[in-house]
Amino acid sequence: MKLLRVGTAGAERPALLDASGVLRDLSGLVRDIDGALLRDDEALARIRAAEASGALPAIEAAGLRTGPPVAGIGKIVCIGLNYHDHARETGAKAPEEPILFMKAPDTVVGPDDTVLVPRGSEKTDWEVELAVVIGRTARYLETDAQALAAVAGYAVAHDVSERAFQIERGGQWDKGKNCETFNPLGPWLVTADEVPDPQALGVRLWVNGELKQDGTTAEQIFPVAEVVRYVSHFMTLYPGDVINTGTPAGVAMGQPEPKPYLRAGDVVELEIDGLGRQRQPLKDA
Repeated sequence: MKLLRVGTAGAERPALLDASGVLRDLSGLVRDIDGALLRDDEALARIRAAEASGALPAIEAAGLRTGPPVAGIGKIVCIGLNYHDHARETGAKAPEEPILFMKAPDTVVGPDDTVLVPRGSEKTDWEVELAVVIGRTARYLETDAQALAAVAGYAVAHDVSERAFQIERGGQWDKGKNCETFNPLGPWLVTADEVPDPQALGVRLWVNGELKQDGTTAEQIFPVAEVVRYVSHFMTLYPGDVINTGTPAGVAMGQPEPKPYLRAGDVVELEIDGLGRQRQPLKDA
């Protein structure tokens, strides 16, 4: 299923995109797309049955905003330097264990919402990423099979980053990762049954129409199953938590001088095979 949330920011309602591309209203069946729903197999089964029966009312999509596909996110765990080609372009050695950092849930915005360039920023960068949405409480997982069983689904994430804040201002990466609007998510949460191999997805990003990133999740140093299993040994993962699994080569930081960092007026578009497409205009904060 392709689950999503539509409407004005803070007042989104749950919806489903059916196989024919028609937007369907789920508000008569469920309160929201959140951790409570993702761990409720019976509720998910009711949604599937309603979709199959054709009973879900259609929604007029024209002019309707798409919000983040998951509400009430508890935490966002991010994996740094998780693509072989991205590590090479930045001159970094491939890590022996996953690099973890956190993004605050309040960085999440809709897939087509405006991204704000922070005040004082000179190195705002783009990063298209595969997001993993957790559907089962996961702690101390032992096998890849257990890890994948804890995944509710997948989405497109844009891990916007301010490199000077991240690298040049001391401390940890968090200062360059948690600026307002720095985690567009969506458009859809695609349930795991529709993504048989998360390591076989094309990942692309454009800036002002120019292709900048064109990779594949097959390049991940630590694949999805290993990432979920690994993270579960350092923190408990709960339904509705999100893991951003890293970005392929092609970020501004990895390009020759003068590096083409983002500015107000730029437009970023990104997509992952089967998971939908995002488009964000940028303006100054």
